[in-house]
Amino acid sequence: MHANTSSLARRLMLGGLLAGALALSGCAALRSLSTEVSSFGEWPAERQAGTYAFERLPSQQAQAAETELLENAARPALEKAGFKPAAEGQAPDVLVQVGARDSRTISSPWDDPIWWRGGFGYWRHGPWLAPRWNLSMRYDFPRYESQVALLLRDRASGKPLYETRASAETGSRAGVELYSALFQASLMDFPRLGMNPRRVVVEVGSAP
Repeated sequence: MHANTSSLARRLMLGGLLAGALALSGCAALRSLSTEVSSFGEWPAERQAGTYAFERLPSQQAQAAETELLENAARPALEKAGFKPAAEGQAPDVLVQVGARDSRTISSPWDDPIWWRGGFGYWRHGPWLAPRWNLSMRYDFPRYESQVALLLRDRASGKPLYETRASAETGSRAGVELYSALFQASLMDFPRLGMNPRRVVVEVGSAP
């Protein structure tokens, strides 16, 4: 009886450890993204978020697939801020325009005086070894700055009420997940404005 009880306890403990490992692996999919956010506008203090619909510029209409991707990335942030999509045939309270861009930059190894990533230069392998010279190929590493912008306009009057944008430096071109995080950062303080620019940290990825 005692042996059976001990065996059961070991199985339960093992099951708990496996469940914990799975939970941690799920959480590992999340990563923090530090963004720079700026917001402008005069959103009326007494006005509720209300319903919304997307509005496309002529250039965006010509790139319908790309624009729809951005709109889908912005939806969770808009709804988290209190907005709801207008029902079919219903006039929305606000019209929303979205935009995004990725700019490629070069990060040079010569910008880092401690860890040179290739090149002809003076370096040392550990603080306890003598300095050495290294002759190798020098190569630069591309970086990207991704930025999203969002404009809310009153549908009835056409007046711009709230404009916000968020940017972050990334190691590759942005996808839906990153754009979604940037839109979330851009509307984090809605309808407040705050200091421009300001640092906002959000999570990229799905919660476990």
